[in-house]
Amino acid sequence: MIDPASLPVTSIQWPGAVRIIRSIFPPIDLFEDIADPADWPLLIAAEQKTNPRLMETIGNLDLVPPDRRVAGAGASWLMAPFTHVSPDRPSRFSDGSFGVLYAGGRFEVALLETVHHHARFMLATAQPPGWTSQFREIVLEVDAELHDLRAGGEDVAAALDPVDYAQSQQLGGRLRDAASEGVVYPSVRCPDGECVGLFYPDGASQPVQGRHLDYHWNGERVDLYRDRSAGEVYRIV
Repeated sequence: MIDPASLPVTSIQWPGAVRIIRSIFPPIDLFEDIADPADWPLLIAAEQKTNPRLMETIGNLDLVPPDRRVAGAGASWLMAPFTHVSPDRPSRFSDGSFGVLYAGGRFEVALLETVHHHARFMLATAQPPGWTSQFREIVLEVDAELHDLRAGGEDVAAALDPVDYAQSQQLGGRLRDAASEGVVYPSVRCPDGECVGLFYPDGASQPVQGRHLDYHWNGERVDLYRDRSAGEVYRIV
């Protein structure tokens, strides 16, 4: 088990980090508004009088400390990973009890990471071959002091196991309990790629929407992706 105190902390500044998300998730009006996040509880209380389903859209706002919340254009893409969490949706560095915002250092990293997880879902649910799902590319700026797993070592290798997330989830929980901002680590799916897992939304900023993407499932793997913005299809090798 990795001792969090043994990990170096590195200042990560990635102006062109990339996150790829499903297009079915619409922007959340509260987060996109210019209102001060300190006023959100009052706005929610007023809106709930006419919209009882409001909290299903916003999620659990209490999971994000008030001083770590972000607002304005594109804020939905930063806030939603932290307010919509569930033990049914764990990730590499979380058991599902708290949110993590994952991003790759460049487009290819984010693509291969999401392709892997999409393929697992398609295989597990026995989906027929074809073009599936619509995704959107989010380009953002990462600026945070992160615990660095890039130096390697036997313990780090266990936390980056391609299949078993038990060690990494324990590490993520311990780091977050120790007030960590998140982690930077080598991508498991993209050689020479790097990823970040942010524990709070304000570790990123300036999110803008990039390309619209589709993935092609051939019955065994995702073999193609389509850039709908440019009308081009690319093979994934």
